[in-house]
Amino acid sequence: MSLKNHYYYDEARCEFIPIQYHRSEQLAYNLAIWILTGVILSGIGIMLLSSYVGTPAELSLKAENEALYQQLEETKSSIALLDQQMEEIASLDNEVYRSVLGLDEISYEERQAGIGGADPYSEFDVYSESTSELLRWTASKLDNLERRISIQKLSFEEIKKEYNENKEKMSQIPAIKPTAGIMLSGFGVRYHPILKYNRQHNGIDFRADVGDPIFATGNGKIRYAGRKGNLGLIVIIDHGHGFETLYAHLSKIGDGIRSGAEVTRGQQIALAGDTGLSEGPHLHYEVHYNRQAVDPIYYLFADTSPEEYNMFKEISKTNKNSLD
Repeated sequence: MSLKNHYYYDEARCEFIPIQYHRSEQLAYNLAIWILTGVILSGIGIMLLSSYVGTPAELSLKAENEALYQQLEETKSSIALLDQQMEEIASLDNEVYRSVLGLDEISYEERQAGIGGADPYSEFDVYSESTSELLRWTASKLDNLERRISIQKLSFEEIKKEYNENKEKMSQIPAIKPTAGIMLSGFGVRYHPILKYNRQHNGIDFRADVGDPIFATGNGKIRYAGRKGNLGLIVIIDHGHGFETLYAHLSKIGDGIRSGAEVTRGQQIALAGDTGLSEGPHLHYEVHYNRQAVDPIYYLFADTSPEEYNMFKEISKTNKNSLD
């Protein structure tokens, strides 16, 4: 681009005379035009980029928000797992601890401890629908978990108080596994492997090899030690307070284990075996309360973790066969 001709008026000659520019002036002019054009175009480009993409600060904030949203999604999974674990603890609390101590169950509605009134999470409505929904869910679940944990703590305090006031009774109630093996079959109607029909199974079966130690599950007195029909060699312990336990298919009864002998929880009373009508070596274990057979799974709380307890419940629910 070159400079356009400019003129000045010469009064003496009464005419316009063109102004003469040096080459350096021409070069400076062209450079100034190019720079000005570049600045204008760059400004227009930045304006368009900011409108459709965002400023560097906005882009950084957007990336940060996406990272936070992803972290919240991962936190959601952790909260869901905690929620499931709280359900398992509540179930164990009701079915085992409170049941054994004779305390009333805490209902599902009480444990949820819902809140009413105005929407406590309306502050999240200013965000996008997906973000608002995620924030609402997270805040709601955390509030719910906090309330349920508080209720569970109060329940454990009540259980502790009841236990301290009834220590003697608690030492006598069946509370541990009678042998180290895993549970194989549960309480209720089961298919008998030898008789080939469904019938009531009044206990639970534990895996045990011949000669494995069998332990008393609570303090008490031996009511019977000897043979009894299809159950083979058995031991029955009277724990008082209406509780009795029965251990069947034994291979040997321990020394000194006879009617009237006192035993303590965890004391070895016999060896596992395969006597009586049995498909193979195992321990058949029963708990009776006021002369009625009850599900022994609820009396395995002293040495059973929540995970193991839930596994036993699943085995009891899914395996419809017994070993005797």
